[in-house]
Amino acid sequence: MADGGAIFGVIPKMMWSKFYPANDINYCNLSMRCLLIDTGDRRILIDTGVGDKQSDKFFSYHHLNGDDSLSKSLTKVGYQFEDITDVVLTHLHFDHCGGCVNYDDQQQPYLAFPNATYWVGKTQWENYRMPNIREGAVYFKENMMPVFEASRLKTIDAEGEWLPGIEMRIFNGHTAGQLVPVIQTPQGKLAYMGDLIPVMASIPLAWVSAYDTDPLLSIEEKREFLKEAAENNYTLFFEHDLYNECCTVENTEKGIRMKESFTLETLVNQPANV
Repeated sequence: MADGGAIFGVIPKMMWSKFYPANDINYCNLSMRCLLIDTGDRRILIDTGVGDKQSDKFFSYHHLNGDDSLSKSLTKVGYQFEDITDVVLTHLHFDHCGGCVNYDDQQQPYLAFPNATYWVGKTQWENYRMPNIREGAVYFKENMMPVFEASRLKTIDAEGEWLPGIEMRIFNGHTAGQLVPVIQTPQGKLAYMGDLIPVMASIPLAWVSAYDTDPLLSIEEKREFLKEAAENNYTLFFEHDLYNECCTVENTEKGIRMKESFTLETLVNQPANV
């Protein structure tokens, strides 16, 4: 869970609470929804959630709830951690990369995905190594340094096709060098939104998070991407929205807004878009 004021920034609660609920202490329940892509020869996991190795004090601030886990989700669809060949990290805030490294019974770190290469934006990696004063508190050494020290980390330097059918886009408003993967599916392009648009309620341009390091840049980046998404009928896949997995967008009199909301399962069961 996270504070609603932090999620929606300067937008008053009387406005955002109509679109995303909060509890009596102003916390909104969020997901940490990862995405698995199986290309046949590669099994690519996008983001890894917060993991479970942090202290009880840490988790008391963030109010984890429910019994879902990355392990349960992978097992449900027939995969194990050892099957993952690539881990793509949109950025390195703790709720996106905490599951990269686990602790054993002696509290020693080991890579959760032992056969994977871990990928992150080059600028984001530099930001992680030398963080600004705002982000220093959300970059944890234990989440990524074991990956680096094991020589399993690779950086993505520029936008473009990363693998056939998977394009990497780079955005800098939330944090420097955030990756947004855009995946070609039989039903059209699907964009994993990360923290560019964390929840569907954040689609209006001015509704940017207080976590964003450059909110004006976030607004401009969101404007350009939503225009592209509306023109090309992209599906937006939300990492943090507990209530909405995916949506399409369209132009309206109020600007670009949600067109249709649906689950990922609904999308993949649609006929191919030929």
